[in-house]
Amino acid sequence: MSGLQRMSDRMLRRLVELRGEGERGDVPGWVLITLMTAGLVTAIWQFAQPQLTSLFDNAIHGVNGGK
Repeated sequence: MSGLQRMSDRMLRRLVELRGEGERGDVPGWVLITLMTAGLVTAIWQFAQPQLTSLFDNAIHGVNGGK
């Protein structure tokens, strides 16, 4: 094994070790993002529901040929 190959292997192992040490997850952050997204979708849905319902009904009506 060449010196370059050994050095590359050592660097790769060290990078894997470092990644494992700092990768503990940010559960509270992801929960907050999920809740904020759900809140935004709910708020937008309140304003857009009539238009979205009409759009959907028109699309279904067009596919069914007016039946």
